Amino acid sequence: MSDDTLSDDSLPGIDDIRAAAERIRPHVRHTTTPRSAHLSVVTGGEVHLKLEIEQPTGSFKVRGACNAILAARERGDLPGITTASTGNHARAVAYMGRQFDVPVTAFVAASLPAYRVRALEELGATVDVSSQDQSEAIEDARRLATDRGFAFVPPFDHPDVISGQGTIGLELCEDLADLDAVVVPVSGGGLISGIGLAIKAIRPEALVIGVCAERAGAMLRSLDAGHPVPVPEVETIATSLLGDLGADNRYTFRVASRVVDEISSVSEQQLQDALDALAAEDGLVVEGAAAAAAAFLRATASRWRGKRVALIITGDSIASAEVPK
Repeated sequence: MSDDTLSDDSLPGIDDIRAAAERIRPHVRHTTTPRSAHLSVVTGGEVHLKLEIEQPTGSFKVRGACNAILAARERGDLPGITTASTGNHARAVAYMGRQFDVPVTAFVAASLPAYRVRALEELGATVDVSSQDQSEAIEDARRLATDRGFAFVPPFDHPDVISGQGTIGLELCEDLADLDAVVVPVSGGGLISGIGLAIKAIRPEALVIGVCAERAGAMLRSLDAGHPVPVPEVETIATSLLGDLGADNRYTFRVASRVVDEISSVSEQQLQDALDALAAEDGLVVEGAAAAAAAFLRATASRWRGKRVALIITGDSIASAEVPK
């Protein structure tokens, strides 16, 4: 199956997200949404944490990976999968490929730390480290997919990936009645696009708010500019939020333009303070990106008095997470 087969140019919608929920239900977890006592006190509202750290690879990424792989398999023979990612997405694709007995080749930049390469290999992936950077890794993954008839599963800009991530929005609407706002960490936009599509279809009055790191503001800058713009990668606590939308972005920018009510950014100090608070008050040890929503809420606390708000806690620490067996 070629990459073209996976790249229908129509935008996903609520029916696609509901289909994804049925497709992935046996393979991913319906994660919990506990109340955060300390954030509820800080804001005077009712704050819940959507704990995607409960997923088998410790990140929401298994939803999109699972849906993309199973949808590709439904469309025909699936001899293999390629992907390009430096972290949670590659782990998710490798994990799901092993579950479905489909070979996975992950292309990564030569600079990727050895422990991340080993983690992917322990999940059964073939890891190609010959690419000079992430852009080259993506092109190499696409090329192999085309040459061998594999499916290419990108990190975010794909309708099946977006639909898989959107199942979080379905669960939020099911578990939290009268939701006033959902706050979502944002990088390339696959997560907020999927969640936003679901929320706006079911509870359109709820706000969908994106949060970038100040040092990783690709979606913020792109929405401000009215088109995807490149951003340099600089060091940040929120490493999973690095990267831009891609010059050939086909889906996430257009969807985010329609479903995101507002987008903001948080500083490195705000991220660190939120990480510390989540660990001390909620007992959650998470990656820097996962603290972005909490950092935003703490910075705008008075705004949420009397409101019911859900924060997406996207993933645990890649460095410390065990590779699922």
